[in-house]
Amino acid sequence: MNLSDNKINFSDLLSPATASSLLQHLTQLDRHTENAPNNRLCLDKDAYLNEWRNQWQELSTTQTDDTHSTESIVDSERLATDWLIQLFNTLFTDQQVILVRSNGEPEYFPAQDNEPARIEFAHGFFASALHEISHWCVAGDARRQLPDFGYWYAPDGRTAAQQQAFERVEIKPQALECLFTLACGRHFQVSQDNLFADFDTSSSTFASDVYQQVESYIAKPHTLPRDAKTLLTALLSVCTSLSEINA
Repeated sequence: MNLSDNKINFSDLLSPATASSLLQHLTQLDRHTENAPNNRLCLDKDAYLNEWRNQWQELSTTQTDDTHSTESIVDSERLATDWLIQLFNTLFTDQQVILVRSNGEPEYFPAQDNEPARIEFAHGFFASALHEISHWCVAGDARRQLPDFGYWYAPDGRTAAQQQAFERVEIKPQALECLFTLACGRHFQVSQDNLFADFDTSSSTFASDVYQQVESYIAKPHTLPRDAKTLLTALLSVCTSLSEINA
């Protein structure tokens, strides 16, 4: 593994000033978008944003005040994940999709028989939820009709060729995951998901590629997938303090 590449500091990408500017651009894009899909946020935007903001601030205060015992960390993570599930499922309720904890590995199930599509994320982890949401955003309408978005997947222990293919399709999802994560005030690190590689991975530029894609999305927010714009706008509005937004 290329350690210098893996140690890229993604938190540098979204300073308070950059977050504020990005939110302003996303808000302007939303105002000028015709035929945008209806969602619950449009119906009573201020009420939902205020509720989610208050809940997130309370969660953040709890995280700061706790004793960092294993039990308190697990409980804090569970509450944050509950909050994210509520936000996502409310925000995209009209798209017939729900975000769901999985007891095992992540999986996507398309809507069928009047049942909504299910984005199942791994083991109830907040980070896994953001990652699977990112794949849903990138997939678009056509691939959302396919189990697991029609992705080919090989488990950890891939060959060099398989790993290269994996990294190519992961650049945009992990770039979105990075933006969502940073908007929530959390640290982000890329995942090559190949801990047991039996080949030299030092030439991989994956982390740099993800970093550059995030830079591109920030510089050109109109290139973000439709639903990524919606979620990122909500997260920046809710998780960034009012003082930072207005700075």
